[in-house]
Amino acid sequence: MSASVGLARRLNLFDATMLVMGGIVGAGIFMNPAVVAQEVTSPAAALGAWVAGGAFALAGAFIYAELAARRPAVGGQYAYLREAFHPLVAFLYAWTLLLVSQSGGMAAVAMTFARYAQQLTGIAAADGIIALVTLAALTLVNCLGVRAGSNVQSTFMLLKIAAIVMLVAYGFRAPASAAVTADASTTGTSITAFGAALVPVLFAYGGWQTSSFVSGELRSPRRDLPLGLLIGVTGVVLLYVLVNLVCLRVLGMAALAATTTPASDVMRAALGDRGATLIAAGIAISTLGFLSQNLLTGPRVYFAMAQDGVFFRSVAAVHPRTRAPVVAIVAQGAVASALALTGSYERILGYVVAIDWLFFGLTALALVVFRRRDADTRTPAGFRVPAHPLTTFAFVIGAWLVVVNTIYRFPLDALAGFALLAVGVPAYYAWRRRSGAVT
Repeated sequence: MSASVGLARRLNLFDATMLVMGGIVGAGIFMNPAVVAQEVTSPAAALGAWVAGGAFALAGAFIYAELAARRPAVGGQYAYLREAFHPLVAFLYAWTLLLVSQSGGMAAVAMTFARYAQQLTGIAAADGIIALVTLAALTLVNCLGVRAGSNVQSTFMLLKIAAIVMLVAYGFRAPASAAVTADASTTGTSITAFGAALVPVLFAYGGWQTSSFVSGELRSPRRDLPLGLLIGVTGVVLLYVLVNLVCLRVLGMAALAATTTPASDVMRAALGDRGATLIAAGIAISTLGFLSQNLLTGPRVYFAMAQDGVFFRSVAAVHPRTRAPVVAIVAQGAVASALALTGSYERILGYVVAIDWLFFGLTALALVVFRRRDADTRTPAGFRVPAHPLTTFAFVIGAWLVVVNTIYRFPLDALAGFALLAVGVPAYYAWRRRSGAVT
């Protein structure tokens, strides 16, 4: 392996679109409709939350699309934060990504896959062992090169789309709940309740930003990543709204709010136990696809960190034949596996909710910085955010309202998250001194 060998530009528009959708669609859409229904009192409010969340996700996609056109660099969001503000800001984002948010999310999803795999196959292995083997296999695939990793991820994404389409199609064929007519006349959802419903919705729509990490491996990043973001997010919004329509149609508000497995209940109503088994297989595939996407995208951030001299130098190594950052990929898989085996992700995932959305807002502000810097240059803008800066600032405000809400509702978790962020500051300066780089 060599640090002098660069990443290979082998991905196209289709790959970018599948990465966008794969970063968003996990197991959450099969469960979160029930969480939203618990917060509001009417079907209109429930659907309104998903539509509003979709509009917010599209606003974010617009911003990231223009950022991708202006700064098509390896690491995506990491590079935007580094160039707009300071390398320390980018490092802290990547620090939390590796230690908790990306790796912790992967650990949780790997354990979810393990539980579904046990139910579907009857395998006697422990959850942790199944999760470990799954992460190891996907890590190996991604070490074979970005083309191999993308092919596997795209296959899983197409299967996820098929599972959601199956749920929607059979949901519209199933008998409608008798409670739907009565639900339609229910009113009175407060602004506070609607805001609470938006929290799980925004989490379900999150993940489009990870596609930006592979900018350095797209053949035409200025064209394909912006288009992939817009097509992918729009497609996910459509799928999510349709899923919620069938959940409300088949179950009604009360039953939807009372269940923890809305997708399974819809399929059971349509096809009996066979339907529940089919959607369980769909959820298992969805979790695998999410893991595959995360192992493809996240390591590119750590690779960029190492190139900047603020992480272990070996992480910048690229395999001379596969052109994959194998050390970074193995590091991602290893941290996720450790969190899965120890179960520590259950405690720490909540720590970075506020941090994630803090960086979303900062990344949107990076566009304001770049617009001003590029005004006097010949930097090609490509895609431009509609109604900027109004839409951009609206996104920033929305992102930081999630931060405020998290601090208010979970103050101890938020404090722990900011403590983790603070620990990253001396770590950054220690690596800078070690590499001899200028701060």
